Amino acid sequence: MNYFDLSSLMSRSSVFDPTAADWDAVAQHPLPAPALRALRYMQDIESHTVIYLRELLSTHAVDDPELAGFLATWFYEETAHGRVLARFLAAAGYPVEPRPRTAPRTIGERIEALGIAVIGAAWRDFPVVHMTWGAINELTTLTGYRRLAQCAGHPVLAELLAQIMRDESRHFGFYFEQAARRLASSRLARHITRALVDRFWDPVGAGVQPETEIRFLAEYLFSGAEGRAAAQAVDRTIRRLPGFADVALLEAWVDRHGSVGDIEVAGEDTLHARVAA
Repeated sequence: MNYFDLSSLMSRSSVFDPTAADWDAVAQHPLPAPALRALRYMQDIESHTVIYLRELLSTHAVDDPELAGFLATWFYEETAHGRVLARFLAAAGYPVEPRPRTAPRTIGERIEALGIAVIGAAWRDFPVVHMTWGAINELTTLTGYRRLAQCAGHPVLAELLAQIMRDESRHFGFYFEQAARRLASSRLARHITRALVDRFWDPVGAGVQPETEIRFLAEYLFSGAEGRAAAQAVDRTIRRLPGFADVALLEAWVDRHGSVGDIEVAGEDTLHARVAA
């Protein structure tokens, strides 16, 4: 993607149509308990995209008209994903409890916000970090949704996730093209960006969600042959970026967090979807 067309990106999104799914059919299919747990995690992260946008608005990323336009569209679509997933959960009988946006930040959020503010203010080329980080996170999220659709086996959820994945795929394409171009043009950018990714990267939600949920998600989505192959595919793609040929990302994260041991996964139980009264 060499030219960013905001109107095209907006017009190709399909998650905002209220007829996008057969909502009455949601309760007709069982929703496995682990899938419910993973879906709640993902819905919470999507619906609180504003937390991440808040930090980015204080950096040089908004000085670039192309990046600013993309971020506006990205925010619109990501929050819409949260609303769609919340509607699915409500239709399945598990309505989402609102989490106040004014709640105090966790220590992890504060450290992340401070780091972004300091680096973003001191380095005009900071957008290369954000574009690289975004490419990794969008691809990881896209892969997570694909794995959830496979593991859950719920036809309505699979249809919704397919539509969301189309948005995530376009987001990833923009981030990846921008990251590749910016990394290729500067040795310093490659060095700093790689150092920051190696030191600080974790999947979206780490530092916000409890450690038990992080470990559960690693086990549920990325264990077994298919899960491990999905994690390896993410790493292979990101290694195509300049300066990242030997980076260790999702597979290494799964190795650190994927042995649940004492974490209750409840893989044999099934929570049957029910329409909320």
